[in-house]
Amino acid sequence: MNYIEIGLSFLEGLALIASPCILPILPLMLGASIDGGKKRPLGIIVGFVIAFTAFAMLSRQIVNSLGINLDIIKYGSLALLALFGAILLSEKLSAIFSSATSGFANLGNKLSTNSQDGFCSGILIGMLIGLIWTPCAGPILAVVLVQIIRQESNVQALFLVGAFAIGAGLPMFIISLTGRKIMSKLKFLTTHAEIIRKSFGALILLTVCFIAFDGNTKSFFAVKETTKISSTNGLQDALENPYPAPEIAGIQNWLNSNPLTIASLKGKVVLIDFWTYSCVNCTRTLPYITKWDETYRDKGLVIIGIHAPEFEFEKNAENVQNALKSHNIKYPVALDNKLDTWTNFQNRYWPAHYLIDKSGRVVYTHFGEGNYDKTENNIRQLLGLNKSEKTTSENQSFNRNQTPETYLGFARAKNFASVEKLSKGSAAFTLPQFLPSDNWALFGKWKIEAEKITTQQAGAKLQLNFTAKKVFLVLGSSSSKPINATLKLNGKSLEKFSGKDVKKNQIIIAKHDLYELVNQDSARNGLLEITSADAGLEAYAFTFGN
Repeated sequence: MNYIEIGLSFLEGLALIASPCILPILPLMLGASIDGGKKRPLGIIVGFVIAFTAFAMLSRQIVNSLGINLDIIKYGSLALLALFGAILLSEKLSAIFSSATSGFANLGNKLSTNSQDGFCSGILIGMLIGLIWTPCAGPILAVVLVQIIRQESNVQALFLVGAFAIGAGLPMFIISLTGRKIMSKLKFLTTHAEIIRKSFGALILLTVCFIAFDGNTKSFFAVKETTKISSTNGLQDALENPYPAPEIAGIQNWLNSNPLTIASLKGKVVLIDFWTYSCVNCTRTLPYITKWDETYRDKGLVIIGIHAPEFEFEKNAENVQNALKSHNIKYPVALDNKLDTWTNFQNRYWPAHYLIDKSGRVVYTHFGEGNYDKTENNIRQLLGLNKSEKTTSENQSFNRNQTPETYLGFARAKNFASVEKLSKGSAAFTLPQFLPSDNWALFGKWKIEAEKITTQQAGAKLQLNFTAKKVFLVLGSSSSKPINATLKLNGKSLEKFSGKDVKKNQIIIAKHDLYELVNQDSARNGLLEITSADAGLEAYAFTFGN
């Protein structure tokens, strides 16, 4: 939970009281509170919060469902918010803005005279206020919505919605509660209006800078200490506040080793690698990790792979053991099937690396691929080895325009383009006349489950419009019988663009694993079609590489 973002959301809502946005609804707030009963002010704020929360969460759902690029929304709304801050800093621009939005006040007054007294009528008025206020508050609202949409869970999103709604609703509640009495207090705002307006304008511009730097206060304020932390003479990108390493717990099985604990490994340098064998991002890190194991094991490094399954079939110890042989993994691997150790580390990513020093403290972390040179440098530093020796070189495995990871089960599916709805159960699907970029579709009868889709007939098809150099797909068979599938790229045979698991445009799915289907000479757009030769072909998720 990012408490700084929550605090900023509150301040962004609070800032509206001293901005031109409050002017169109101020007469409605005062009129409604004066004419209504004692419970009306509370009803007004409840209605306002309900309307805004519903709008914000609906926007989150729509953007996630349509797969809209949040960076476009983010930077577009930041530009609008910066313009809004400039309006607050300028007396002339504020006057123009207030004049342009004054029509909303007249509409509010007209509708409020027809409202009934009491709490329920207050809710209706509050929802109306939210409707009238939203266009005026658009620039700030847009940025807050981007923050809400970007959250990884609805709980985090609701915290941001609540913080903003409370910030915006608090002064409105005071206005509606006190009615005419507040008018005398507004003399202070009138007397110091220019200073207050400019102060909030400066606050909004600072907020723009903060969000533009993704909440990274070190980058924003250019803290000099960062240079020391990132020095090549010591640990690179080290944690400012190292912490005791959480314990390894709840392991179902250990491979390549007897059970290990963090406590028993004090005096050793330990690298914890959270991974799962069907994750392409994880498998691309394995050559580096196995090389470090070979190079530094005798010098005091202990690497522990925490296998944290994403799909049910990855909990099978035999499947993991086969993956260890395939990738030549000789270091200890712990099967964290219930994600107990994952939870202890508060981890959220595949792959994730935690480097632990000899005293048992986590001093460096890295999430995702890359930074192999920094990780190896830090291993060498903690082992006290020669600092001048050349470390790992790395290859880029993605490009900016690459299609994002695409899950196929209904629990996390996005960008599904068949005419029929993707929902739990068996259904027949048809292909659309046009398949948009980064979208996928089905043809024939499929069984749709939470984490996978399964063919129910021979000839069932799966299409994907992708942009990448390489295309991978997690596949399996619902029985012990291998299943064949035929592949086409842009309506033709793959030929020289076949992935390593494809032979003569055919792929044999004999086990649950990650299969490389396409390997082009460069990252480009293409339409991939997979046709199953029989029922029982399981497909889980597409991933991509460069």
